[in-house]
Amino acid sequence: MNLDRRAFLASASAFTVLSSLPVRAEVPGIFEDRILFGQSAAFEGPARALGRGMRLGIRTAFAEINAKGGVAGRRLELVSYDDGYEPEKAIANTEKLIGEDKVFALVGEVGTPTSKAVVPVAMEAGVPFIAPFTGAEFLRDPFKRGVINVRASYFQETETLVERFTRDLGFDRIAVFYQDDSYGRAGREGVRRALEKRGLAIVGEGTYERNTTNVKRGLLAIRKSKPQAVIMIGAYKPCAAFIALAKKIGLDARYANVSFVGTSALAGELGAAGEGVIISQVVPFPWDNSVPLVKSYRAALEAHAPDAEPGFVSLEGYMAGRLVIMALERITGEPGREKLLDAIYGTGDFDLGGITLGYGEGDSQGMDLVFLTVLDGRGGVNPVETLAS
Repeated sequence: MNLDRRAFLASASAFTVLSSLPVRAEVPGIFEDRILFGQSAAFEGPARALGRGMRLGIRTAFAEINAKGGVAGRRLELVSYDDGYEPEKAIANTEKLIGEDKVFALVGEVGTPTSKAVVPVAMEAGVPFIAPFTGAEFLRDPFKRGVINVRASYFQETETLVERFTRDLGFDRIAVFYQDDSYGRAGREGVRRALEKRGLAIVGEGTYERNTTNVKRGLLAIRKSKPQAVIMIGAYKPCAAFIALAKKIGLDARYANVSFVGTSALAGELGAAGEGVIISQVVPFPWDNSVPLVKSYRAALEAHAPDAEPGFVSLEGYMAGRLVIMALERITGEPGREKLLDAIYGTGDFDLGGITLGYGEGDSQGMDLVFLTVLDGRGGVNPVETLAS
């Protein structure tokens, strides 16, 4: 039985026990000895590595604090349901988490279309929506007090990629391959804006449908534009299929993905065909122990999930869990949903260890940093400062 399966069963077992205990009526999700959080994400299907990674990271952070006695004597628990990266399932899961499970807050939703579907549900119920795994602009602008973002936006990621292609390599012919939904269109708009800022335009574009790997039509449309680079806004399986087929038919271009693609999963899908593929990142390099946050994350993984490999997605989940913990620790008296939001916006800066998340009224995004990495074609990934190297 693999780690994720064991973790899922453990969560289900924990929830069975929790459901038999009375919840404090005045604060849903708050028990005498624990606090219950909810997550809807993809644990099956083409985006499953992303949901599993976020769940692993959040649970690792919770396990770390629980081993020390929890927050003010309360353990932190996470109930997770699979939505397969489909908005309708995400809505059903969220309604169940809020209405039946009565979770204190939601954390670690994966995806733009799913987040777009469930944010109105969470906001209407007054439930905080914390650390979604998406850089979509609608979660940031206009400001929504109940939405707490950790990562940089897709506009910031695509700006970085366009800047590096144009400045480091002198490229002026950049195409976009994107998922034909709110996620893909958000990334495409980021590329368009970044190019327009430099007096350039998208030279070619192609799309594919969410939860499929039907990429051939999009690839052929892009090939006609003879791009020097293709920026990809998609999930790892279709992006891998695109890159592998593009290299097979001889499309001579550089390929770049935003962080949502899932670096480890993409590297595993591509194998040798991944050599030279660029991925923007919104968390530090998960193997760089010189960053105190990373050192803590890896120690927590070793202690509480020893079979798990470090990765960008689970590090982001760990950061989300750490933010929740630090905010709860700043609450005076009994926890409450508004108290949690007050703690986040009122504290301002949360030092996770070499990485700071900063918030304030009107600013719900913790980080603005974007990093670059490149696949080595042997299943590995390396950090880079400039594409010219």
